[in-house]
This record gives sequence, structure tokens and C-alpha cells, in this order.
Amino acid sequence: MASTSPASRLIGTAAGARLRPLGLRRQGRSRTWLDDQGWWLGVVEFSAPKSGQGSGLQAGVTWLWHDMGHFSFDVQSLPVASQGFRNEAQFASVADDLAERAAVKAQMFRRRFPDLAATARDLISQRVDRGWSWEAWDAGVAAALVGDVSVARDRLSTVLDEEPVVQWMSDAQRTTRELLDLVDDRDAVRAWAVDRITSCRARLGLAPAVGLDAALDVRTSVDPAV
Repeated sequence: MASTSPASRLIGTAAGARLRPLGLRRQGRSRTWLDDQGWWLGVVEFSAPKSGQGSGLQAGVTWLWHDMGHFSFDVQSLPVASQGFRNEAQFASVADDLAERAAVKAQMFRRRFPDLAATARDLISQRVDRGWSWEAWDAGVAAALVGDVSVARDRLSTVLDEEPVVQWMSDAQRTTRELLDLVDDRDAVRAWAVDRITSCRARLGLAPAVGLDAALDVRTSVDPAV
């Protein structure tokens, strides 16, 4: 087994002290920590430099309705540039600062996306850029889940407007058509999302989420202007 570098050890210690009390958990022995919200994940990554020892910081949100076998930064904060390791005393301070920033970012995402209704308002309010955009797809999914059918159709249509030049785009468009067939039936949309989130959690090695169906059951439409 490869030994742990001093930088990784200090990052692990600092992150544990700052993030574990908030409920985040470390992904194995990696530098990635997860904030499991059932239908989305907060992801904190203390990114290693390409050479030498040190760490930067990336933090964001993975929408589990993507049903992918890897973490992604579907929404993210500005990354913190990598800082190098000179000695243990110097880097212990760096690690604690990065861990403190990570804790702030994790709590910020919790406040920004406390539930599906607030998430839908946030995603729907974002500017729609023509051209391939996962942001438009996510906004369409969220709108469909809260019953904003016209907004859902508008956002999802931008996905179908693109030329699928690679396989993942073709796959995404096929999934989009499946969702558009369901969009007038909120219960069907919710069942679709629950299936995809459950599948994604299994692929990522996460335990089944408790109360997932209830978390996605929003019975009031969301006005993007609110």
C-alpha cells in the first residue's frame, strides 16, 4: 500500500475537523468529501497539484438525476488555486484554511438548495445560453418536477435543438425525449427522477436515500420571478 504524503495527511486531518461535524463524509481514503442530501450531493475536492505536494479546493453540487457513475460539478463555486507544501508547520496552516473555506462553501450550497422548490427557482432563474448546456437540462428537470410544464418544455427544447456530434449528446437527447413524454404528469416525472437518482446512488456506491419520493413531491408551481 502506498504511503500517504504529509500534505494528504494534513488535508485529511484538517478536513475531518472542519467537515465531519457538519455531516460530510470522506470518500474512502481520497481527498473528496461528500455532503449527501439524498437527491443531490455536495462535493468538496482538495485537488492535488500535477507535480509536488500541496492542495487546491473545488466545491460544487452533483445533481443525481444525471444518473452518471462519477461525481461532477454541475454547480460550482470559484476554485481555490493549489498551494504548495514547504514543510509541515506551513502546510498545516494551509490545510486548515482550505478546510475552513470548504466548510463555508458546503453550508452555502445547503442554504442555496434547501429543497426542491428553492432549487427549481434558482435553476429556472439562470440565463439560458443557446448551445449545449447542462444547466438548461437541469432547469428543465427541476421545472418538470415542480409542475412548471411550459418552462420545462422551453428549457428541454434547447437540448434537442443541438446537433448531437458525440454519443453522450445523443444519449442525453434520448433521455430528454423520454422526459418530455412525461412532463404533463408530475407523478410520472417524479417516479422517473426517483428511478434515476436511485440508480445513480447505487453506481456511486451510496446507500439508498431515505424519503426520496417525499423530497421530490412538490405540489405548488414555482414562479421564476419570485
